[in-house]
Amino acid sequence: MQITSNIFQVGGGDLTSREDAAVYLVCFGDGAALIDAGCGYRNDRLVQNVSQCLPASAKVEYLFLTHCHFDHVGGAEALRQQYGCKIVAHELDAVYLETGNSEITAALWYGEMMIPFTVDCKITTPEQTFQFGSGKVKALHCPGHSPGSLMYITESEGKTVLFGQDIHGPLNPSLLSDREDYIKSLERLMNLEADILCEGHFGIYHGMERVRKFINSFM
Repeated sequence: MQITSNIFQVGGGDLTSREDAAVYLVCFGDGAALIDAGCGYRNDRLVQNVSQCLPASAKVEYLFLTHCHFDHVGGAEALRQQYGCKIVAHELDAVYLETGNSEITAALWYGEMMIPFTVDCKITTPEQTFQFGSGKVKALHCPGHSPGSLMYITESEGKTVLFGQDIHGPLNPSLLSDREDYIKSLERLMNLEADILCEGHFGIYHGMERVRKFINSFM
């Protein structure tokens, strides 16, 4: 599903598997990146969807993970094997991916065990910018839903696009959620004044007012 001229939703729901969170593809010239990986149950469909959107000359350089939960990361290793991309996550969530913690990653919620995998790039700062192709994506540490939750922002067609996976939560002790951090993160996202919000489970919102209304509804 095309969102802008260079941003597509390629996974989640009817596109791959109903258990998957949304997966997005961002293309900048000969460079591209995926945001989240789904559970990995229908990786074949995800790869097929990417191939239909990815320019022939472009290479997927990064897989940006928003947080450590299974419906966002279960397919990460398979995508790294497919594209040779670098996996990016915040260091506070990377530890649960690399140790295969099935409780904190919520793999148990899906009747699965988390298979450990290595995170290539661990974010340790409040913000970090990644350049690929002719564009860039900025990662923002927005804890609350998980300790290392990240949101990503980029520019497309003169608009600010926010990849705000799981803005809605939930907050759960078994996920190490923190309500105070969560509210602060929502306030930060409100201040970004994004024109487009690509959420993990609730779809895509166009227009600054619709984006702000959605975020504000969870405050």
